[in-house]
Amino acid sequence: MTDVVGVRDNQRIQRDVLAELAWDAQLQPNEIGVTVDQGVVTLTGFVDGAARGWAATRCAQRVRGVRAVADQMEVRLPGTPGRTDAEVAIAATRALEWDSFVPAERLDVTVANGWLMLRGEVEFGWQRRAAEAEVRRLDGIRGITNLIEVRPPVPPAGERLRQDVQRALARTLGGERVTVEVDGDTLVLAGVVRSWWERDQVERVAWSAPGVRSVHDQLLVGG
Repeated sequence: MTDVVGVRDNQRIQRDVLAELAWDAQLQPNEIGVTVDQGVVTLTGFVDGAARGWAATRCAQRVRGVRAVADQMEVRLPGTPGRTDAEVAIAATRALEWDSFVPAERLDVTVANGWLMLRGEVEFGWQRRAAEAEVRRLDGIRGITNLIEVRPPVPPAGERLRQDVQRALARTLGGERVTVEVDGDTLVLAGVVRSWWERDQVERVAWSAPGVRSVHDQLLVGG
């Protein structure tokens, strides 16, 4: 009986993901295939840019019951002449410069065959995430590699840092289902969250903490 229930749940999730893809005006869902196994969604097919691939992944993550998403989509840029690598690099640099929260002067952008690479240093992890978010939607990009390093100006405060992050989580999400540990300049997150949105919020809080150089996410998405 368990296997039958599992199959039915997978089929329900597959239908819901397909419906969510069709609902999102940014996508052309007829070009994206969806399979589901034990709550893990695999996306296949073709998209015409990294931005649409990212949007499709976010669509799947919004569906209830999805535990993980495997992106196996292939990016195929339009065959007609589009943006050159130089034009994409200029557009990315300007996007970073217009974001007042991103230290664009510390960052370097390179583009090769449509693949954009970010390098440089920032003081906070949220700045690293913000920089990637700024360039993710640009046209003419096959993918992004984020090599920006986080170098905090001060070391983390150990147990005080852990308590501060735990309190911040309690203010926003309740936080009772998430545990926080400090390992040097790394925050380790564990526990179960109800949705991918909650997981994003937990990571946002963790990356906002002073002195944190990396975040090790062990969170599970469940009911």
